[in-house]
Amino acid sequence: MLPAFRRLLPDVLRYRAWLAFALVMAFISAAGLGAGLLGLVAIVKVVLEGSEDKVSPLVEKATDLDARLGGVIPDAWIGAIPTDAFASVLWVFILLGVLTVIGATANFLHAATSMTISLRAVTDIRSRAFDRLVRAPMNVALEGHGADWLSRVVNDANALGRGFQALTNKAVAQLTKGAAAFIVAFSIQWKLALITLAIAPLLTLVIRKLAKRIRRASKAAMRGQGKLLGVASEALAGLRVVKVHHTEALESERFASRNEQVYQQHLRARVARALSSPLTELIVFAAVGVLALIGIKQILIGEISVEQLVGVLGALGVAGQSLKPLNTVVQDLTIAEAAAQRIMELLDRPAEDVEKGQTLARHAESIAFEGVSLRYPNAERDALSGIDLSIHVGETVAFVGPNGSGKTTLLGLVPRLFEPKAGRVLIDGHDLAGVSLATLRNQLAVVTQETVLFRGTIAENIGYGLHAPDRAHLEDAAKRATADEFIRALPGGYDTELGDGGMTLSGGQRQRLSIARAIARDPAILIMDEATSMIDAESEARITDAVRAMSEGRTCLVVAHRLSTVVHADRIVVLDVGKIVDIGTHDALLGRCELYQDLARHQLVAAKA
Repeated sequence: MLPAFRRLLPDVLRYRAWLAFALVMAFISAAGLGAGLLGLVAIVKVVLEGSEDKVSPLVEKATDLDARLGGVIPDAWIGAIPTDAFASVLWVFILLGVLTVIGATANFLHAATSMTISLRAVTDIRSRAFDRLVRAPMNVALEGHGADWLSRVVNDANALGRGFQALTNKAVAQLTKGAAAFIVAFSIQWKLALITLAIAPLLTLVIRKLAKRIRRASKAAMRGQGKLLGVASEALAGLRVVKVHHTEALESERFASRNEQVYQQHLRARVARALSSPLTELIVFAAVGVLALIGIKQILIGEISVEQLVGVLGALGVAGQSLKPLNTVVQDLTIAEAAAQRIMELLDRPAEDVEKGQTLARHAESIAFEGVSLRYPNAERDALSGIDLSIHVGETVAFVGPNGSGKTTLLGLVPRLFEPKAGRVLIDGHDLAGVSLATLRNQLAVVTQETVLFRGTIAENIGYGLHAPDRAHLEDAAKRATADEFIRALPGGYDTELGDGGMTLSGGQRQRLSIARAIARDPAILIMDEATSMIDAESEARITDAVRAMSEGRTCLVVAHRLSTVVHADRIVVLDVGKIVDIGTHDALLGRCELYQDLARHQLVAAKA
């Protein structure tokens, strides 16, 4: 039962000292409840006897207890117990007040401690899940379920936390109190109390049937929430496009439709959750009613006393009231199991081991693709097929081709973002499949068409991934990327804080920061995937000169978007449907390659304009 939830319980159990303290507090609170119930039974007996001549029931109890313990209770203590009825009742009430304060304090400490443990455990699991997500291979992103993975890290972790709290807080508190009340009932009249155990199998059956239905519906609802988050994230990320195309109503309709689906999925669990409490109450009420009738019959035939029946019914009533919230506990645990299953699906995914493999020295000879083929998950054809290409150190090689020809995919093999299904990629003769990802990626810099900036200062974004970079080094990189001038014009200069994605900057400014980041890494291999597509012609010329100066002694792989980038490349690789069509210089390809002629005439020339 609850296998996925159990696999995550060690994150709670690691806080053993806190758990032990919370458990002790729960037992103290329950013991106070049990003592209070026994005190009330004594009060009932005093009231029912109603005579001042008789020995106080409290004295009788104390004397009996002393006899059972072998006379260890001092006579002075027994002698201090009031003998008259009203004084006995008053004395019990004062004692109950003290026990109530102690129990309430212990209850608070148990609840606060167990909540702290649950929150700490969920925080640890959430961090571990996100760490696994960012360390997972790129095919996780290619599956197209990024929002669902993120929903598991955030929303499902919250549901898991409610399950932890239900287990460590509600379940422990209610079970210990219910157990204390049952013990009191059994100590008063065990035969009568034993009858109530007959309802346990029936209650278990009802709860299990309802829990199964809740678990299935909850898991479906969580998947729906992940898709809902995807719709919302997509719309907000593309809000500029949404507004320009006046499609606010369309996006609202898409969100409302997905939101309605989530609502329907939650409704599937509503009947089971709503039935849980009234069914339990009905079964318990019927059991107490039967018990009362049996008890009255035994009173009439003289087998038990009135105070015994009142005590047993009162204790069992308290026990039933204490165990009633377990319905909610079971529901929370059921939902937590569904959440745990989804989180474990993420935690069980293999992570990239960036340290595994041989150390790759700084690139100094060549990059080679030998018979490389690659197909994306669920794709109908290969994205790359039979690629053979050798690039010498220090070369600038441009890659051109129609959309979907495999340019970006081919360059993605160099930092091992993808693994080829056939063939090898080698740097300086070393197969990348056997080298350390850390030593490979530390000598790479990548600038993509889609600029990625993070929350933080401009200086932190330029130095992203570098250990304690020198400010002068970062400023020099910005100057070489023609970004220094606009950075200094900002109110905070290099210390200006950027928001989500750096959206307060223009597209060209963001791209120049991305290029500055690449320059700051001092890479042996520079990969530029249409990196100047968002920059004006003047900035592009200056950046091209800077990149050309930086490329000496380095290998530059460029997905070309503009003709000016292509003509300065040492070689141009023409791709189509994942295959190399031709390789050569700009002039040579114009003279012999029809596809390149068409690209130069339409795509490249148009881009230059």
